[in-house]
Amino acid sequence: MKNVVVTGGSGKAGRAVVRDLVEHGYNVLNVDVAPSREPITRFLKADLTDLGQTFEALAGAEAVVHLAAIPAPELLPDEITFRINMASTYNVFSAAVKLGLKRVVWASSETTLGLPFDKEQPAYAPIDEAHPLYPESSYAMSKVLGEEMARQFNRWSGIPFVGFRISNIMEPDDYQKFPSFNKDAKIRKWNLWGYVDARDVAQACRLGLEAAVTNADHYIIAAADTCMSRANRELMAEIFPGVELRGEIGDTTTLLSIDKAKRVLGYAPQYSWREYVKPE
Repeated sequence: MKNVVVTGGSGKAGRAVVRDLVEHGYNVLNVDVAPSREPITRFLKADLTDLGQTFEALAGAEAVVHLAAIPAPELLPDEITFRINMASTYNVFSAAVKLGLKRVVWASSETTLGLPFDKEQPAYAPIDEAHPLYPESSYAMSKVLGEEMARQFNRWSGIPFVGFRISNIMEPDDYQKFPSFNKDAKIRKWNLWGYVDARDVAQACRLGLEAAVTNADHYIIAAADTCMSRANRELMAEIFPGVELRGEIGDTTTLLSIDKAKRVLGYAPQYSWREYVKPE
């Protein structure tokens, strides 16, 4: 599967994914509403809420990495976020099946798990893929429903759908602010102090294209560590004192479990903020 469309290839994750795939010999088409600031591959401007444009964008591809979406809650009114994300995801999934693509890799979200944990506390930590889904925004709801769409399209077609519950995506320039988080554990409690480097997202997407899977499944994609210097047990005792801690809890090991992605896909995050900034 060397001919790959990356939707949203001009965004933070998309740029890293396009770069990684090109470096690994893939023939990549970036489909977005705006060109990338790193024009290293072909670009097609398309509105993926339009089914006809989506079919044209995916024609000739063997696989698609679907990252295009309104990327977070509260950027637009709820109804607009939900409508755009649902329509574009349905169109990409539908076109991929009808055009006979061999695989769909796509971005779900960590928000499906209950972020920012204001209404519902985590059921346990580290959180894994079996954790209950508590979508608290129209954005998160669009991702939960996208996961169900993926299961049904897989059932109809047999095409593998690899979904990623991606944590808060960072680039190296973002790491300068990380030491300041230690002053107040509540600042980053909203996703259990998680994050992921865009380059590790790119690795996950490439592995999603290559893994020997046949089903529709989802995987948490996060860094191997938290964004904090303080120990996990101390953080959980302060912010979520009633939440069950399961298994071995390292001092700064991610509380968004990546064990399933490691086991099934071979995911191995390579980047940590600690390489760029000295922890306080």
